[in-house]
Amino acid sequence: MPSYSKLKIVNSDLNYDPVSLIEPSESYYLHLALEIDKTVTPFYLFNSLRKKNMIKKCKQFCDQLLTNEEVLDANVFEALLIPPGKGKYIAENETKIHVAKFDLVLLIEVASKEALLKIEEDQDFLELRTFLKENSNHFYQTQTKNARRIGAVDHSRQGVFLFNYFFAEDVEQNLEVWNYTAGWFEKETNLDNSTLLLPLKNESSDYTVINHCRWDNLRAIIPSLLFKKTFNTYVLDNFYENKVGAMPILYRLVQ
Repeated sequence: MPSYSKLKIVNSDLNYDPVSLIEPSESYYLHLALEIDKTVTPFYLFNSLRKKNMIKKCKQFCDQLLTNEEVLDANVFEALLIPPGKGKYIAENETKIHVAKFDLVLLIEVASKEALLKIEEDQDFLELRTFLKENSNHFYQTQTKNARRIGAVDHSRQGVFLFNYFFAEDVEQNLEVWNYTAGWFEKETNLDNSTLLLPLKNESSDYTVINHCRWDNLRAIIPSLLFKKTFNTYVLDNFYENKVGAMPILYRLVQ
């Protein structure tokens, strides 16, 4: 087992192999997340006309970005549902944080920090950003790097995509408990990809890390979250013991 300096382990009798990691990507990522249509259920069943228009503009912008050789990938995601996994730590700290319920996400991958800054200073991006902020109930933007990686997330085909927004008192403790529990997802959901995003300016970010990964369909992930007791005793209980909360949201790719 890897050595951990800050991790506090509970239910240590449960045994999962360490997560299989590869070298992190050298890319930089620009992550935008918006709350547009409010939902009182875990499901995002319908898109308002306003949201449909925003999705269209975001997709057009990302497609245009891909003509830039410094842009490696640019995608738009619309929310499907909020799965189990929020846990007690978020419930106990809701007054300190913005609980993530983002129903639209843009993720832009670039080759360098300079390329990322160019995008953020570009007039087309500034106009889109203003439009998105004016038409959303909540807007979140952050620059990130890849801190941990199981494998590259395949955006070339449809699937079920996770953005899991973490809140923790300590970033290193967040990284360690993610590392410790990710082996559960490899074994129980056959997860073979994940790109853990670490905000560059963590002190000004709403979230300590953001995990991004993909499954082929909902059947690959939802039954494990609902019916496997170790999701609570191995994953969520260790999150809570380490003062880490997760806010997972599942998405589909806008194509």
